[in-house]
Amino acid sequence: MPHYKAPVDDVRFLLNDVLQIRRYDNLPGFSDLSGDVLDAILTEAAKFCEEVVAPLNASGDREGCTRHPDGRVTTPAGFKDAYAQYVAGGWMGISAPSAFGGQGLPETMTTIVNEFMVSASLAFAMYPALTQGAIAALVIHANDELKRKFLPKMIEGRWTGTMNLTEPQCGTDLGLLRTKAVKQADGSYKLTGTKIFISAGEHDLSENIIHLVLARIEGAPAGIKGTSLFVVPKLAVSADGSAGGPNGVTCGSIEEKMGIHGNATCVLNYEDATGWLIGEENRGINAMFVMMNEARLAVGVQGLALSEVAYQNAAAYAKERLQGRALTGPKAPDKPADPIIVHPDVRRVLLTIKALNEGGRALALWTALQADVAHRSDDEKTRQAADDALGLLTPVIKGVLTDRGFANAVAAQQVFGGHGYIVETGVEQFVRDARITMIYEGANGIQALDLVGRKLPRDGGRAVMAFFSEVGAFAKEHAADEAMKPFVAPLEKALGRTQAATMWFVQNAMGNPDNGAAGATDYMHLFGLTATGYMWARMAKAAHTKLTADANAKDAMQAKLATARFYMERVLPETGTFLARIQAGAESTMALPAEAF
Repeated sequence: MPHYKAPVDDVRFLLNDVLQIRRYDNLPGFSDLSGDVLDAILTEAAKFCEEVVAPLNASGDREGCTRHPDGRVTTPAGFKDAYAQYVAGGWMGISAPSAFGGQGLPETMTTIVNEFMVSASLAFAMYPALTQGAIAALVIHANDELKRKFLPKMIEGRWTGTMNLTEPQCGTDLGLLRTKAVKQADGSYKLTGTKIFISAGEHDLSENIIHLVLARIEGAPAGIKGTSLFVVPKLAVSADGSAGGPNGVTCGSIEEKMGIHGNATCVLNYEDATGWLIGEENRGINAMFVMMNEARLAVGVQGLALSEVAYQNAAAYAKERLQGRALTGPKAPDKPADPIIVHPDVRRVLLTIKALNEGGRALALWTALQADVAHRSDDEKTRQAADDALGLLTPVIKGVLTDRGFANAVAAQQVFGGHGYIVETGVEQFVRDARITMIYEGANGIQALDLVGRKLPRDGGRAVMAFFSEVGAFAKEHAADEAMKPFVAPLEKALGRTQAATMWFVQNAMGNPDNGAAGATDYMHLFGLTATGYMWARMAKAAHTKLTADANAKDAMQAKLATARFYMERVLPETGTFLARIQAGAESTMALPAEAF
């Protein structure tokens, strides 16, 4: 059976030594996050995920969710009790505004807890994660009445939330949606239509489910500019906030799917369901993007989390599985064979996953801190810079961490050999579950197009130029440090390649947009590897500092430096391949007529 141990020590190192979280104590919520509070959250979150959630992962996958004839859906055995413990622990609202019952702590803490949760069970973790995204959209765009009516119970966890975008005829192109909303005399709306692929759309974990639904008001303009966002509860909500009878929202079916069987992915039918407008008419996509961006960052962390748990199990197996002898002579002469961890190719696989996991975690937490600064700083320039970085990094986090997360899960499965294909080891479930992260909340090709087509040119390239400046300044500052040269020199080379690719787009994509689109995914990965390389260089600097200051950290910091060097020598050179692909342009990609495929 698979196992999981939350990477608490690695998170502490990142927060305290690399990202220096105490520098943010001037921001609301950070000053409440004392060292003792931080340690308590990490320790308790790890305990809950390891002891309560993780044991449900395999059984939840086997059992799945059940739709009953009356449309009710029940989750796998143990999910309801685990969710009750999640609510009792106050985990839903640790970063939510205190005005509505949350703890107001940094969003970074929710990112950390969610990584632990997903490693333990993606299917279970999706129920609260979607609620947190809905909470964020309501906090920013809902009026005071809707906030008072919905937020306290959602933040408490008594009510959960969903995001309803996709319809049978439209996914990425939301301008094609048909769900209609008809305004009523009391200011509410009646919604009618069908939504598909709705994660956590119906279940038995909470008292009520609050759906955020994208729909078109009667008479609205065609296309995406005519869409509006509504809050539609499963059970009608009275003026005093209490839940009543059915509200015209029913589950038509549960999708049969490759993975995440413990999460109910529903077809939802709306028949004159009462809802209320969030924000302005015909500007629903603006409000929905708050939830989508929250979700995209969260999904990137899902890719990381599944890669982490797959790695942990593969590393443990490699240290136990006896097969063959080391090429340099037996390492376990008292045994019939050596453990496969002695073989260089197995180490290559494990170190690649480890390096991408630890670097990806640093990148995710750095990005989460940008979100906190953007939302909490009272300095306009500081907020702007953080928001620029957040916008630039969101498609990178989502696309790269999930592409790599799936590839890493497959690589971890390969370490098991034939046993990786067997259900008992659990690693095949990690592969199946990881696959969805590359697809939902915007398929990764869309993330790449967003990065190249929207985020790079935005505000005259202000965000990407600030990123280049920051990484370049770090490299320049440490270029003369002998201990840092193995990390700074490869970073400078990768940065140069990323800058060259960016300039190539400027020179070649404006006249022929296909050149940008054909190289977009390669650019996303080039950028992601470089950004992760920057994180590894910062981790190497922090590790060197910690080695001289803390004798107890010697083993951990030497391991960190060895992994950093592997990343620089064996992973970061991939940037050269990505640059070559980008500079090849779109000609060969677009040469074949459609009939030739």
